Amino acid sequence: MSKAFDATARGLRTFASDVADGFFEITHNGFALVGLAMVFAVLALVARPDLRQTGEEQLMGWLQSRKPAPEATDLEPTAIVRTTAASPGDLPKQQAAVAYWLSKKYRVAAEPLSVLVAEAYHLGKRTKLDPTLILAIMAVESSFNPFAQSHVGAQGLMQVMTRVHGDKYESAGGTLTAFDPVTNMRVGVKVLQECIARAGSLEGGLRYYVGAANLDDDGGYAGKVLAEHERLLQVANGRNPPTTTSPAARPQPIPVTTPSKPQQASEPAAADPQKVALLSGVS
Repeated sequence: MSKAFDATARGLRTFASDVADGFFEITHNGFALVGLAMVFAVLALVARPDLRQTGEEQLMGWLQSRKPAPEATDLEPTAIVRTTAASPGDLPKQQAAVAYWLSKKYRVAAEPLSVLVAEAYHLGKRTKLDPTLILAIMAVESSFNPFAQSHVGAQGLMQVMTRVHGDKYESAGGTLTAFDPVTNMRVGVKVLQECIARAGSLEGGLRYYVGAANLDDDGGYAGKVLAEHERLLQVANGRNPPTTTSPAARPQPIPVTTPSKPQQASEPAAADPQKVALLSGVS
């Protein structure tokens, strides 16, 4: 009986050994076949670039089909077209320095300022006006708030009297474009050119621009603009003037209000309405 049991055990061991040897032999041969197939595939792709390109396209198509669908939102994929912003790193070194300095001083993001700085340099080249002068006017007029509005109706970055110079906005689509930063800059520069030509000097033109040509005092407006212009020139030339100013010299925020009601006869005349009268003759 024990002999039969031993014979059976030896037979099972022999069978298991044969199965294992056969499995390893098949596996070894299978891996060899896979390796050979990969070698032939690589050689074929090297010899036939068109096959490689077709394979890559099919692989990319498969990967794209496996990509999960984007999360549904109410944002528009074309919103970037309406965005008035650019990377300061894309600007020339001089313009980038001006954008960063203004950003620090007026606490405005450097990206939208980069667009304004680039546009100021473009307008300056076209109109022969110093671009830092254009930026200085925006700084004093609105502190770079494109939605600013004064109580007499001056609007936007350069505080143009929209109801006086509405014709200048027609080619851009109408007076609502006064709140488009670039359009407001272009119209403001046109008005500034007319004021300088009428006055015959830069300082006189600034007095016309603010509506103080017929007044004894412009409230220090021209001085503020020229002082900021000088600081921006220093920045553009590689110097770094301080970004802080005294409270008296810091441009004040422009209140966003509806146009004021006509003054009664008993009320004293203010200097701001003079801006409307003066600039209506240069539109």
